[in-house]
Amino acid sequence: MIGGGIVGLSTAMQMTERFPGISVAVLEKEPALARHQTGRNSGVIHAGVYYQPGSLKAQFCREGVEATIQFCREHDIAFEQCGKLLVATEAAELPRMEALYERACANGIDVERIDKTELTRREPRIRGLGGLLVKTTGIVDYAQVAKAMACVVSERGGAILTSSEVSHIEENPSGVTLEVGRDRIRAGHVIAAAGLQADRIARLCGVDVDFRIVPFRGEYYRLGADKNQIVNHLIYPIPDPELPFLGVHLTRMIGGYVTVGPNAVLAFAREGYGFGTVSLRDLREMAEFSGFRRVIRANLRSGAVEMANSLVKSRYLALCRRYCPELELSDLAPYRSGVRAQAVLADGTMVHDFLIGETERTIHVLNAPSPAATSSIPIGRHIARQAEQKFGWRAA
Repeated sequence: MIGGGIVGLSTAMQMTERFPGISVAVLEKEPALARHQTGRNSGVIHAGVYYQPGSLKAQFCREGVEATIQFCREHDIAFEQCGKLLVATEAAELPRMEALYERACANGIDVERIDKTELTRREPRIRGLGGLLVKTTGIVDYAQVAKAMACVVSERGGAILTSSEVSHIEENPSGVTLEVGRDRIRAGHVIAAAGLQADRIARLCGVDVDFRIVPFRGEYYRLGADKNQIVNHLIYPIPDPELPFLGVHLTRMIGGYVTVGPNAVLAFAREGYGFGTVSLRDLREMAEFSGFRRVIRANLRSGAVEMANSLVKSRYLALCRRYCPELELSDLAPYRSGVRAQAVLADGTMVHDFLIGETERTIHVLNAPSPAATSSIPIGRHIARQAEQKFGWRAA
């Protein structure tokens, strides 16, 4: 198993459950697990409001809410179902809010329309014309969930190998050989959930999907302790349909504090958590890829706006003050950022659903967009079933 994020660890966990006695090793290039997308997200257990009915995202998210909560209960991991409010702040957003309501209903989500009066009653410090209340949305620390999954894998005899970056893969009819540092590891089959490196691992295996990972940095701020009780729910804007991301929101964190974010700006490195972090290799690969150039041309205006909001803190604050007018610049304290791995096809399509590729002896999670953390258990179950069918393994 390549990848020590929550999707890779969930898949390894499902494999050891479905195929008792199987020999499993998880290879993670970092010195610790869950260093990237898993440990740098909003910590939200998403209910599945936004996703196209019938899509894998909708299916996995719906299943993932209860699966995540059940896993947390079994492993004594703190979580809270505080609910989420999507708030319309201007009249133009009301039709979009209604469309979201209909989509949520189509996805079987427990959602309630609330008017301005009820919004004020539930959230006295939030301003809006109305909203959608999604009761099952929750919060958790996904890094803790991932570590608990790793413990399960280890208890079942699996190996968790950190500081183990895969540099070369050779597949033949009898198996797969991986070069990991100075070592060579021989495996019968390989499953990869490599996140920000998914396309590179796929290319090493010769996967026939013409795509690249394009990194988008999500920047957050943390509110001071005096704002720990500013909201009772998670507060989200009504998303702009012309943008691929959800917009800046107020998020109660399981640690008791509140964050603001994220935005979505092009990162200059796949692990570019700071504005000044630049990888010439990553930039060169993006620039040479026709799909990336098409994405930039199609989103030039919105990308420039996002970059301006990133560089000018007062512009970022203005996004928050649309629904929380009491916030001031002094309330926005630095907080860690994240980078989202966005798969882009050669024709410029940004892949919004899960994308899986394969070779004769390997399976690859090529795109695992939000809500991948919420959906990690059903994703792992899906990959384990796929392995059973493809590789001819017998489940217990």
